[in-house]
Amino acid sequence: MASPQVPHPADAPHALRRMRYGYPFAILVLVVSVLFVLVAWDHARQRELRLASEQFRGIAGQQASLVQMHLNNIEVTLRGGASLFAAVDQPTPEQWRGYVDGLRVQSRFPYVLGLGYAVYVDGRELTRLQEAWREDGRGLLEIRPRGHREHYGPILYMEPQSPENRGAVGFDMYSEATRRSAMHAAMHSGRSQLSGRLVLMRDVANPEYSLVLYMPVYAGLEAADSPQLRRASMRGWVYAPFRIGAMLRSALRPAQTRTMLRVVDTTDGGHAVLHQDPGIDDSGHAFTHSLAMQFYGRRWRFDFFSGPTESAAPQLAALDKLLLAGLAASLLLFAMTWMLASTEARARRIAADMTQSYRRSEQRFRNAMQYSAIGKALLDSNGAIVENNPAFGRIFGRSEDVLQGHSLNEFLDEGDTQPLVTSQMEVLDESGGVIRLTRTLRRGDGEVRHVHLTFAPVPNEPGIDVSRLVQVEDVTERVRAEAAVQALNRTLEARVAARTRELSEANRELESFAYSVSHDLRAPLRGIEGFSRMLGERHAQGLDATGRDYLERVRRGTARMGELIDALLKLARIGRAEPEVADVDMSALAEDVVAGLADADPGRAIDLRIEPGMRAQGDRTLLQNLLENLLGNAWKFTRDRDDARIEFSSEMGDDQRPWFVVRDNGAGFDPDYAGKLFKPFQRLHSQDEFPGHGIGLASVKRIIERHGGEIRAEGRPGQGAAFRFRLGTHLPSAIDPE
Repeated sequence: MASPQVPHPADAPHALRRMRYGYPFAILVLVVSVLFVLVAWDHARQRELRLASEQFRGIAGQQASLVQMHLNNIEVTLRGGASLFAAVDQPTPEQWRGYVDGLRVQSRFPYVLGLGYAVYVDGRELTRLQEAWREDGRGLLEIRPRGHREHYGPILYMEPQSPENRGAVGFDMYSEATRRSAMHAAMHSGRSQLSGRLVLMRDVANPEYSLVLYMPVYAGLEAADSPQLRRASMRGWVYAPFRIGAMLRSALRPAQTRTMLRVVDTTDGGHAVLHQDPGIDDSGHAFTHSLAMQFYGRRWRFDFFSGPTESAAPQLAALDKLLLAGLAASLLLFAMTWMLASTEARARRIAADMTQSYRRSEQRFRNAMQYSAIGKALLDSNGAIVENNPAFGRIFGRSEDVLQGHSLNEFLDEGDTQPLVTSQMEVLDESGGVIRLTRTLRRGDGEVRHVHLTFAPVPNEPGIDVSRLVQVEDVTERVRAEAAVQALNRTLEARVAARTRELSEANRELESFAYSVSHDLRAPLRGIEGFSRMLGERHAQGLDATGRDYLERVRRGTARMGELIDALLKLARIGRAEPEVADVDMSALAEDVVAGLADADPGRAIDLRIEPGMRAQGDRTLLQNLLENLLGNAWKFTRDRDDARIEFSSEMGDDQRPWFVVRDNGAGFDPDYAGKLFKPFQRLHSQDEFPGHGIGLASVKRIIERHGGEIRAEGRPGQGAAFRFRLGTHLPSAIDPE
């Protein structure tokens, strides 16, 4: 190799001057040009972002106005209905249906579920209303939920006549807190009032938030000046329930923008999300904007989110291209200046350094080939082995003389030969990249092994046909292990899928049964009860004593059936309710339950013993239901004992965990049938002896299971019973329907 040439001494001053001024000048040109490009680009970018942000705020304001317009349209529709009820003493169902049909609610407001009217009455007025309802031939007006209250707000009319709307007649909206708050505000203010978010009964299966807009109806066309006069002249409310998500989609459809929206009810400092577009919590929003608006007594906050910067401000893409062009021009100018400042001596030193680096690289490659534990070989353009390392020969089970000069395909399994040479090599030649393959190899001793091949291109030299490098790793054991793991995973997945299908089917059947009891059995049961009562009231004289006795048995049977349906639905709701975990004073809760039992049966003299200071972690409502059933059973089954005694205490178990114990000295039970106690409708005593539904202990077991605990029962006939239970920490979640 020739030695590098040394610069002549006469050229030294010129070289020094170029070294002194050339490189700093090139760097100065680069810095100034890059700074200029960046400043100009940043100024233009900030201007475009401001314009895009202002445009986004304008779109947000337009969308909020569209929502307000739709709510105003619903309010105008209700105002007309309120005028109809204020002008006519009591519109007939046909008049209300004609009014609603004339509005074309389904076509104008597809998100509105109907228009209805709810009357405002007290207990005596409710009785007169039910009698008038029955005298008009409309059947029995059953108020739901049952129970005595000071005032009622039952639904009388609900149009259009869909099955869901017909089923809503008789529901006392004034008994539910969210609806009552809006109805009360509308009555006292004389203006329309919007409710908080709620889930309607028709949406329990697929929960979706809905709202109800109420318009008060007074005895006169105009509302009185004071809340007291308004309440005195109050007749009822016309109202419109609608789904908030459907309303927002209908209102914002004309905008057709990519803006994402979240609507939050912030009334009285709350934070109830009414609607939220999917993916809104993902990061990457270029702009956000919030608007607070008042809608009929509610305060809403609209949170608008734009898309990423690329879509919210598409003009920035052009600026980025200009930035790249400016930087490229700066780099080009720098490169030209740098090249002018280069010297011949520098170029020769670089050439000499590159030569030494190439030699060192070649030596490193040879050492890597020789001492690597991975098999490596150089191939020519036809796939023949030119050179290989010792590890390559050990993997193939052949000597270097046998391998070199032969095609790699000759040593692979016959089924893999054609794809490797023809297709994979052609892809390698076209793409110039790295290809990794797994193939089977037949060693020289006949053993078949799995090998992982990695092909990579290598630079060729004139006169030497070497085009690629292949690395070979023996992965036989890994392939076998992966196959075993995959087989095991498939077996486990099949088992999990089968169990999941069985559990899902059981849950669907249980839910279907509960709703069948609620809707399919109640309607004919109400008909039997209503007609039998009318028969007894109007035609009792036409029946003899035996007929009247039969009629009375029918009415007692329907009442019993209704109680069983209520008990069954109560049991189903316990399994679906979402527990709210809190620290509960079990002793105080038991005292409240016993006080209620004593008020209902004041003539009993019972020795009650409740251990003080007992506490537990759980849902207070569910735990109260649990104690009502256990203490209520103890109260019932000690009825025939003059020395009746009921105890509620705690004791430590063998595992040092506390148990709660409810013990009595009542009728007891046969321990051989203890397994039936916690099954629905399974009773160990006759109905005449101790009346009941057979649901109480089933509800207790369900509540205990919801708290991740366990319960045990002990007893002897005539010697009383003891129920031991304790709570765990695992509380599965469920949807609590409205």
